[in-house]
Amino acid sequence: MSDKIEITIDVIIHATEDISKIFQAFEVLELKEDDFTINETAGHFDNPIMLLNAKIIKKQALNFIKKLVELLPSEQIDELINDIEERTVDSRFHMRLDKQELVKGNITVSEKDTIKIKIHTPIYNKKNTIKTFTEIFQIAN
Repeated sequence: MSDKIEITIDVIIHATEDISKIFQAFEVLELKEDDFTINETAGHFDNPIMLLNAKIIKKQALNFIKKLVELLPSEQIDELINDIEERTVDSRFHMRLDKQELVKGNITVSEKDTIKIKIHTPIYNKKNTIKTFTEIFQIAN
């Protein structure tokens, strides 16, 4: 299963944010600046926005999950496991981390000012979704 895990990370960086601090914060999760692609675009009021995207697979994805689970508070891991059905669409588990907390060195699940994370692994039978993602989140234990 671990060789089939694929993780996509999307981050929106506004003009007022320091991109180097974002990259530095991701080092806690063992991601480097080279892992990201950067696209520049304009916001609603023509303010510059950078979109960061990373796609990691296999061993690097597994290491990312281990580090993420290790750093997340256990009650948030339990909450994620309890919400697997609501957070999963087409074999992709969706979660968001608080970007400002990450910059401070804390890993926290949040729904505001977030980093979007999608964890994908092939699930051929929908009834195995909870079991598969529960196993993924228990990897670090």
